Amino acid sequence: MARFLAFSLVFAAVISSAWTKEIRNPPRLQAYESGAVHNGIMDMKHRLWSAKEAAGAFNSARYSKIEDFTPCINGTAGEFRCNNIDLYSFYSHADLGSQTGQGSSSWGWVHEGREYIIIAQADGAAIAEVTADGKLDYLGRLPKTPEAAAAIWRELRVLDHWLIVGSEAVNHHVQIFDLRKILEITPEEKPKTFDPRTDITGLFKGLPVGRTHNIVINWDRGYVVSVGSQPRTSEFAAGLVFIDISDPSKPALAGFQADDGYVHDAQCLIYRGPDTRYVGQDVCYGYNEDTLTIYNVTDTANASIISRTGYEGASYTHQGWVLDPEWQQYLILDDELDEVNGAGAAADGNAVTYIWDVSDLENPKQTGLFKTPGVTIDHNQYIANGKVYQSNYGAGLRIVDISSIPTDPTGGSVKEVGFFDIYPEDDARAGGGALSFVGSWSSYGLFPSGNIIINTIERGAYVVRIAEE
Repeated sequence: MARFLAFSLVFAAVISSAWTKEIRNPPRLQAYESGAVHNGIMDMKHRLWSAKEAAGAFNSARYSKIEDFTPCINGTAGEFRCNNIDLYSFYSHADLGSQTGQGSSSWGWVHEGREYIIIAQADGAAIAEVTADGKLDYLGRLPKTPEAAAAIWRELRVLDHWLIVGSEAVNHHVQIFDLRKILEITPEEKPKTFDPRTDITGLFKGLPVGRTHNIVINWDRGYVVSVGSQPRTSEFAAGLVFIDISDPSKPALAGFQADDGYVHDAQCLIYRGPDTRYVGQDVCYGYNEDTLTIYNVTDTANASIISRTGYEGASYTHQGWVLDPEWQQYLILDDELDEVNGAGAAADGNAVTYIWDVSDLENPKQTGLFKTPGVTIDHNQYIANGKVYQSNYGAGLRIVDISSIPTDPTGGSVKEVGFFDIYPEDDARAGGGALSFVGSWSSYGLFPSGNIIINTIERGAYVVRIAEE
């Protein structure tokens, strides 16, 4: 299944192409509608992670804490391959209070100039302050909902001072926790384990079985969106489910949009951009397994589809982000299976990022793509200040300057700023990596200080920074 190519470890150029083109209103394929493709991915991951657990990969005792600054010199920082990114510290999942040693999502919170990171783990969420010298001060944790099993799929976001946590575990529901509680932790209490029954402010129980694949926030309007709830046969069809948390102690269903079925991830915000028909309205850009689906969600009780667009090589449309929320002309998206399937532009096994011109929300156009070097699978990516922070599983964090896309939408002028490879285990493989669901799940590079947090599946959390802008 895997294909491997040799590549330059440090200064490999980002490759671009206009290989892939859009497909208007593609047929609805039963493999996606039924959930067979998604279930197949989850089964692959379960088998892999079960084998890794049996081999001790989630035993945090294997991974020593690092609190000494380790610069990237001649392509390495300690045991980790790198380019232009320095390591400031590392903490295993056990160091951050987890009993399972399995990590996933992450998000940040800034309060009065102080930066806090929330690290999702199978059994809860660790909360730490990111210090000025690039270390993590572990403050405490919010455990999973007691009625739910531990599940590595735990996604979280922050809305104002509210931490919103969802999980793929049945009966987990959506937790709402007031992050201001961590400001009250005394040195004697640290690290404090909060009570998931009495210390949360609210628990949204409106999902069919209490599962959600992801949590999305409309920061402009102040509401929460669950995507990928189960089962697909419910009235929600695993689509967009809008949650009103204007009273966080009483979260309420505010509507849903099920017309395109399962939504894997989305970005929801007020539309500001060239399509004058929609300026000032609320839109969601949905990443829906085999399509980019754009919704009008101005009225969450009567949301509708604006457009539904596929592309050549689509295998599992996973996640994406607009380049500029203030002028939504372009977005980028990734596909989690195209490298594995050797589909389209991903035939060489190198991670592909697809560029879309969404100037016309009713007719998005795929204008180009770029490929970061090395054999790997792409996962989550977020954009800030003209750079995209990509978590590419075993290849780790990749930071790419995409500020050129508005003037060169083919992707031919994008430039990799740096990388930090957090999974040395596959470095010796042909192509410098493997098509495997290991390593980095998410990275948070949105802190004003320049601190970047990489949360990994097996090891724990890294604090890194770009060495030279």
